[in-house]
Amino acid sequence: MGGFEDEDDSSGFIGRPGLGGGVGRRAQSFNIHGSPGKSREYGQQDQPIEHDLYVTLEDIDRGCTKKMKISRNIVGADGARRKEDKVLTITVKPGWKAGTKITFPREGDQTTGKIPADIVFIIRDKPHPVFKRDNCDIKFTAKVSLKDALCGTIIEVPTLHGTKTQLNLSSRIIRPTTMERIQGRGLPYPKDATRRGDLLINFDIQFPEKLTQAQKDIIFDVLPNSK
Repeated sequence: MGGFEDEDDSSGFIGRPGLGGGVGRRAQSFNIHGSPGKSREYGQQDQPIEHDLYVTLEDIDRGCTKKMKISRNIVGADGARRKEDKVLTITVKPGWKAGTKITFPREGDQTTGKIPADIVFIIRDKPHPVFKRDNCDIKFTAKVSLKDALCGTIIEVPTLHGTKTQLNLSSRIIRPTTMERIQGRGLPYPKDATRRGDLLINFDIQFPEKLTQAQKDIIFDVLPNSK
C-alpha cells in the first residue's frame, strides 16, 4: 500500500534516519492512493491526493524546507509491480498563507494504462501557544490586573523572534476593548517579504475574586457613579 511519512524536528526538517533528516516524532503513515470511487478508465488520471502540512508561525516567518518520504507502487519496464520510496522536498516561503497548495505531479501509485495521481500538500497553521494569525498580522493577548488596567502599566510583549518589546501604557486606562498595534512585527507579506504585518495586542483584564468591605468603600468613594 502506498503512503507517505512525516517526522518533524525542531529544525523544520521532516525525514527519517538514513534520509539525511533528524529523528523527531514517531512517523505517521498516510494513504496516497487515489479515490477508490473514481472509475479507472484507460488513460485517465486519478483524482489528486491531498494532505495537510502543518507548519509553525516561526516557519512561516522565516521560511523553511520540509521533506516528506512517500512510499508508492510503481510498474517496472517488465510490467512487474514493486514499491518505491521517494523523498519530496517542499520549500515553504516566508508569509505563505494557510491553504497554499504545493503539487507534485504524477507521484501517486502507478497502474498500467493509468496516469498516476498528483500529490498535493496544503499548508495549515499549527496552533501556537502565544500568538494567533490574522492574515499577515499576529495577535497576542496580554493579561493585566484590574489595578494595572486602571492605573497604567508597562507590558512586556513577546515577538516571533524570541525577543520582547515594551509597551508603555503607564498613562492610559486599559479597557476590555483596547487594542494596541506594533507595526512591522507581524508576518512577511507572501508577495513581498520586505513588508510585514503588525503585532496586535488585546487585553484580558483580571478582576479580583473578592473585595473586603474596606476596599469596596474606597472604590465607591473614588470612582464616579455611572450616569
